[in-house]
Amino acid sequence: MKQSANAHLEAWNAKQQLAERMIPLIGRLYRDHDVVMSVHGRSLVGRSAIDIIRAHSFARKIDEVELPLDETSAIVEALNVIEPGPVSVDLALLARGFRESAGTDLEGYLREQLAGAIGAEPATGTDVVLYGFGRIGRLLARIIIDHSGSGNSLNLRAIVVRKGSENDLVKRANLLRRDSVHGPFNGTIKVLEDENVILANGVRIQVIYSNDPASVDYAQYGIENAILVDNTGIWRDEAGLSQHLGNAGISRVLLTAPGKGDMLNIVYGVNNDMITDEHTIVSAASCTTNAITPVLKVLNDTFGVKKGHVETVHAYTNDQNLIDNFHKGDRRGRSAALNMVLTETGAAKAVAKALPEFEGKLTGNAIRVPTPDVSMAVLNLQFEREVTRDEINTHLENVSLVGALRTQIDYVESPEIVSTDFVGSNRAGIVDGLATISSGDTAVVYVWYDNEFGYSCQVVRIIEQLAGSHPAQLPALEA
Repeated sequence: MKQSANAHLEAWNAKQQLAERMIPLIGRLYRDHDVVMSVHGRSLVGRSAIDIIRAHSFARKIDEVELPLDETSAIVEALNVIEPGPVSVDLALLARGFRESAGTDLEGYLREQLAGAIGAEPATGTDVVLYGFGRIGRLLARIIIDHSGSGNSLNLRAIVVRKGSENDLVKRANLLRRDSVHGPFNGTIKVLEDENVILANGVRIQVIYSNDPASVDYAQYGIENAILVDNTGIWRDEAGLSQHLGNAGISRVLLTAPGKGDMLNIVYGVNNDMITDEHTIVSAASCTTNAITPVLKVLNDTFGVKKGHVETVHAYTNDQNLIDNFHKGDRRGRSAALNMVLTETGAAKAVAKALPEFEGKLTGNAIRVPTPDVSMAVLNLQFEREVTRDEINTHLENVSLVGALRTQIDYVESPEIVSTDFVGSNRAGIVDGLATISSGDTAVVYVWYDNEFGYSCQVVRIIEQLAGSHPAQLPALEA
């Protein structure tokens, strides 16, 4: 028995040693060449040895066996010799492909698979300005800073806020440093009060105070051709948002709320291919729209959706009152911390802006509940044919693992999972397979989503596309 226990520990220590050896190699390729490594979509950049082992263990969901660290370690070492240009590589897919090729020349195989990235030059960094620094603004800052290792992607140059107090700068920095929901900032933060600057993991963020989007002089800070992300929600039409474009230094504007009028509303992974150079103002839609649209697209493409209803069980937001007080909206004046609050959602109609085939097919409502983050969308759908629970779940799970929308859709099956387990999920939505119900041509599908962090990740993906810095995925995923 003791010998068996020692054998398990020795095997674990061997895995940890391999993972620890991979960490500096993964970091070097990321910093110097913009190479992002993952295992079935689980990023390994900046991760601990335990995280890397866990990602390899996750591979059992797809390959039915744990991904051997000795195989991926050899691939990482070979990639450090090849030094491809900007690319997102999936070590699990490369390992499987090399295994199936029955070849012996790993470096030659990798050169063939990554031919499109070899010799490619890293993109020049693109300036980003955050207009507003609330819940979404601070999470965007965290994500962009976390992606700033190479300096060749997104450069967070400034945040623009209204000055709240004499010690405003220190308070803003502390809100970035600590978060009651998402935990502490992963790194170090320093305040340069004389310069109105927050220094976060070496990223210099200029804090600009302004009450008027048309009057900010970005040029004096050396900000050029920047993408401005307006996360205030004050202006939601092109007329209002175009005020930002009147400033030298700002070339494009992204709204983190549903856009009004004819503005392009983007759900990354679904309709981001509609963005052209002519689109200087675009919307990232809403958190709920981002959570449900990818799942609805997959189900519609495969089974055909005739009609449906979306009921959102949504965490409370800053728009609500902590205790009863006046609010211009119906019911939202009642205490968010004490009540379930029935309210409306535009997400069902907004789906049609990304997927026109859903025009007039969906209705929707929302219930705000006393939790600070993570929401759930209940999709009650009627299909064009009879569909079994297993058909739905198998298809959604497969998409979440190897499909083109795996960055947007995740899938879980656990009888014990609850909302807090999804805090920090970088997927737009997570299908709860055990909750799926089907009967004839109707089904109910439950989709969890971190309405703050998961949505912010979707926003960053759009920013990367606007900047032309989103790396190609190799090997390519299934369509």
